[in-house]
Amino acid sequence: MSTAPPQDRTIPIEDLAEVVRTEDAVEAACADDLAFVEERLARGMSVLVECDKELALYLYLSVRSRLKRRKHPHKLVVIDGRPPVTEEGEDAGPPSSTLSRMLHQLTDAIRGSVHRSILVLQHLDVLTTTHTALTMEAREVILLLHENPDVVLLAFKDPSFPIPQVIEQVFSARREIVGIPRDALPKLITRREAQCIHADRFDPYGLYRYVSGLNPVRCRRVFEALGLRRIALPGRPPNPAVYQEIRNETAGGDMELPSVDLTGDIAGYDLVKERLSDELITLIQRWDASSAPEQMATIESLLPRGVIFHGPPGTGKTLFAKAIATAINATVLIVSGPELKSKWVGESEANLRAVFRKARRAAPSVIVFDELDAFASARGTYSGSGVEHSMVNQLLTEMDGFRSNEMVFVVGTTNFLESVDAALLRPGRFEFLIEVPAPDETDREAIARLYDAKFGLKLPDAAISHIVRRTGAAADPQTGQPFTGDHLNALFRALMRLKLRTDRSEFTLGDIDQALQRRTHREIVLSDAEERVIAVHEAGHALVAMLLPEATPPERIAIVQDLQGALGYVLRAARTRPYALTGSEMRADICVGLGGTVAERMVFGEASVGAFSDLQNCGRLARAMVAEFGMDPDVGPHVQLVDASGRPEPMHDRHSEAIDRAVERILSEEMERATTLLSDNEALHSALVQLLLEHKVLTGEQITTFRQEGT
Repeated sequence: MSTAPPQDRTIPIEDLAEVVRTEDAVEAACADDLAFVEERLARGMSVLVECDKELALYLYLSVRSRLKRRKHPHKLVVIDGRPPVTEEGEDAGPPSSTLSRMLHQLTDAIRGSVHRSILVLQHLDVLTTTHTALTMEAREVILLLHENPDVVLLAFKDPSFPIPQVIEQVFSARREIVGIPRDALPKLITRREAQCIHADRFDPYGLYRYVSGLNPVRCRRVFEALGLRRIALPGRPPNPAVYQEIRNETAGGDMELPSVDLTGDIAGYDLVKERLSDELITLIQRWDASSAPEQMATIESLLPRGVIFHGPPGTGKTLFAKAIATAINATVLIVSGPELKSKWVGESEANLRAVFRKARRAAPSVIVFDELDAFASARGTYSGSGVEHSMVNQLLTEMDGFRSNEMVFVVGTTNFLESVDAALLRPGRFEFLIEVPAPDETDREAIARLYDAKFGLKLPDAAISHIVRRTGAAADPQTGQPFTGDHLNALFRALMRLKLRTDRSEFTLGDIDQALQRRTHREIVLSDAEERVIAVHEAGHALVAMLLPEATPPERIAIVQDLQGALGYVLRAARTRPYALTGSEMRADICVGLGGTVAERMVFGEASVGAFSDLQNCGRLARAMVAEFGMDPDVGPHVQLVDASGRPEPMHDRHSEAIDRAVERILSEEMERATTLLSDNEALHSALVQLLLEHKVLTGEQITTFRQEGT
C-alpha cells in the first residue's frame, strides 16, 4: 500500500511553476552541459555533442542564446541542407537531396571565410553514418573537415549513429548528454502535472527513479501526458497507478518489465534470497521510506551496482536477476555476451555503450550480461583479435560512469567465474559474487512442489520424495552435469503432457522415471540368462549397502533400463552430512561399488563387462582418498598438488608409486570385505535375486520388508 512521501524530501506544490516551456526545461536540465559547450566554443574549440535527436535543436538554440547574451563575436552558420529561398518564398535552384545540399553548404562554408564563424552541423551523424565502408558523403566530409584547420564546428550526433573515427578526431571537445540531474526535476514539471501525483507536495526522489534517463524534451512529453489526468485528492497518498503509468511510458519498447517474485516464483535457494534481500532490496526499500536527503545519498552510495551469479547452467541465475528487477519495479535488458562482439573495429565497444545507454534511459533498470565470460574473460588470455580487451575496458568505463542516484544495476551470469577478468571482480564494480549451485535435496523438494502446484498435478508426498531422490545424482554422468531447476521443469512438463494424452490423474514412479529420461535409448530385450546376471549384480550392490553400517541403504533397486541407459541400478539414500565424509564412509562406498563384481564371481565364477563403470568409480574414489585427501596412513598427508588451472603438478616417481600401491591395497581390502559379506549372506543374496527377477523393480517399502524378514 502506498504511503504519503516523507516531508523532508518533498517540495510544496506552490513552489512549482505554472508553465514550463520545453526551452526552459532544456536550459534547466542541461545547464552544466550548455556551459561546457559555450565555454569551449568561446575558446575556439570544435565541439561534438552526443545526444538524442529530439534534443539537438533545443541545445543549439540554447547555445545560440548564450553566445548572444555573451556578445560573442562569432556568428553561427547552420549547415542543415535546406534549399535557399527566393524573395517570393519559393525554393531556389534545381531539386536535389538534403544530403547533397548539406555537402554543398559545408563546402562553401569551409572554403569561404571562416573567420569569426561557427559552423553548426545538426545532423553530422546522418551525413557520415556508416557501419562498413565509408559512404561517398562521408568521404567528402572527411576531406572538407580536415581541409581548413581554422574552422570551428558545433556538431550533433545521435548515440545510436556511429561516425568514422577520423571525423571524431576533428573535434577537440566532446560531450555526451544522457538523462537529467535530480536537482533539476522540480524545474521540469508544472504545478498541475505534479498535483496529479500528490495534491499538496512534490516528491522529486520518488519520481526521479523513473525518469532519470530521459532527456528533458522527452521528459516534458511524459509530464504533459500526466497533466491530462485528474488532480489527486487532498490528504491521499500518491496513486501507484500514476507511477506505473510513468513506468510504462519510460520502460521502452524493447525493455522487459518482468514479474518474478523472489519468494513466490523461485523455490529453494534460501541463502541466495537472503543475500539479495539484505544487500540490495531492503536497502532500496529503506531509500523509498527515508525522509532525509542525506540518508538517501548515503544509501545511494552504498548500493551495489554489480552482482555476478555463477554456477552450473540451468540453476536460475537469470531468473534471480529478473526477481531483483521485479522487486524494485525495474526494467530488464538481457544481453548475450557473444552477440555483443563484432568483427568491425570499434563496433563491439559501441554495442556495449548502446546497451548502457538504453538501460539508463529506461531506469530503474537491470542489465543482465548472460555468459559474461564470453567477452569479459581475463585480459592476457585472448586468442582471437583481442577485441575482448577493449570490451572489458569499455565495461569498466561504463560501470564507473554511473551517477550515484541513477537506479541502474548490472548483473553478470557465468558458468566459469574463474575465467572472468579480475578487474571486474573487485569491490565497487561487481561487488557481490553469489553462487547459484545445483539445488540440494531441500531445494529440489521446494522446486518440485512449486512446479507441482503450478501444473496442478497434485503428486503425493511419496512421488515428490522419489523425484528428489532420483535427481540427486548427475543428470549426465559423462559430463557430470547435475540436475537443476530446468530439469525439474522439464520433468513436470513431461508429466503434464502425459496427463493430457491419457487423461490420467495419478502417476506411478515408473512414469516419473520415464519423464526424467530425456535421451531416447534403443530398447534392449534381454534373455533370461542376461537378466539373471544383472539381477545378481544389482543384488550384490544392494546387499552390501544393507550390511555395511557406514553405507547408505538402498531405496530402490531395478533391473530395467535407467535414465542413462544402464540395464540396472541401485538408488541409495543421500547422506545426511555429505560435506563431512570420512575415510570409513568412502571405503564403504568402494565396497558397495565392488559388490556387483564380487556377486557375479561368487555365482558364475567370473564377472561380466557390466562392472566396467563400477570399477572406474571405485578406482577414482580410492585414488581421491590417497592423493587428494591424504587418508592413507602409509602415504600420509603428501597429496597431489595442482597448479592454478587445476592441472596436476609433476611428482617424484617414488611418491607416485606409493600412491599406486596404496590405491591397490584399498581396492583389494574392500574387494575382500565385499567377498566375505556376500559369502556369509549367500542365502540372503539369492533371495534378493529371486525377488528382483519376479518384480523387476523393488521400491523402498519392499526393500524394508525384505530387510526385516531377512534379519
